Amino acid sequence: MTRMSERIPLGADRPGTQRTLLVHRYGDPDARPKAYLQAALHADETPALLVAHHLVRLLDEADARGEIAGQIVLVPYANPIGLDQIVNRGHSGRFELAGGGNFNRNWPDLFEPVCKQISEQLGDVAAANVATIRQAINELLAGLSATSELDRLRLTLARQAADADLVLDLHCDDDALMHLYLLDAHWPEGRTLAAELGCRAVLLAGDSGGGSFDECFATLWTRLAARFPERPIPAACLAGTVELRGQADVSDALAEQDARALTRALQHHGMIDGEPGAPPELQCEATRLEACDILMAPAAGVLSYAVEIGQSVRAGDTLAWLVDPAADPADDPAGGRQAITARSDGLVLNRRLHKYVVAGLAIAKVVGTTPLAWRSEGQLMTD
Repeated sequence: MTRMSERIPLGADRPGTQRTLLVHRYGDPDARPKAYLQAALHADETPALLVAHHLVRLLDEADARGEIAGQIVLVPYANPIGLDQIVNRGHSGRFELAGGGNFNRNWPDLFEPVCKQISEQLGDVAAANVATIRQAINELLAGLSATSELDRLRLTLARQAADADLVLDLHCDDDALMHLYLLDAHWPEGRTLAAELGCRAVLLAGDSGGGSFDECFATLWTRLAARFPERPIPAACLAGTVELRGQADVSDALAEQDARALTRALQHHGMIDGEPGAPPELQCEATRLEACDILMAPAAGVLSYAVEIGQSVRAGDTLAWLVDPAADPADDPAGGRQAITARSDGLVLNRRLHKYVVAGLAIAKVVGTTPLAWRSEGQLMTD
């Protein structure tokens, strides 16, 4: 089959305005396994847009060779609202300016409605339960409506992704190494994906909170398994967030490299025929999300980093200096400088790209192996 492309109108919140969502579909729409990939839900995370551009070409080539074995849905820009948010010549694509908040938070929670619909339908065969649950998800989403453009976007994306076997949400960080967020239930299943992408960190969680896009699909299955322990319910949707390095890592060379890695991952998962070869050596082992130390700026000021991304540090090492440009040396012997130090041993995964910060802003992540006691305080969930 040849690629089918559809432009789905999102309606208009204001007269004379309407955006559309472009969706590319490969393979039989009823085929299994199904993969769903979307780019730049945070619309100012540009690397994903270029990766999707190269991925369309590679999928077209596989399609022309008759190699699409399952079903692949690719959304090359997942957020036309955010793409349009240019303020004073600067792009602001992370939060909806009309007041909707973070585009990657508060996705629909279908758990209770699905439980109610399937409670009398589950049996002792895992595959049949998966089909029952997917049917319930699709029926519930088909019956929902939305009144705002943002909610129509969320509902449209959810309908494309909800019944997929593999969901990959392509993002990027500020200034970072390639990394991946997955559920505990999908490790070691996710090892091949992490190896193909060359991830330097894989962060695992049961549910990190916040209602992110990938978790609204992945955790549904693990929660259903916990609700109905007497019935076999596998974690049937491997959903993860792929962080394609940093904001500035935008080039055809990197994007094609990543698109080819994703194509090989789709081969490993059975959506594309052909032999991808043995995956590269895994560059990291997965670690618990609560072992990731997110360092916060204690006050406003200018950051001067003392470490590079990819560097190994020890607890107590200075990662950055926070400089108060208004400090008077006569009153402050330290010259308005305070050290921001690591609280655990580990790898410096990311740094903040913009060096003027305000109090409470995350400025770096250190990936360790020991869970941090303050994880329960919710400090790992940052915007």
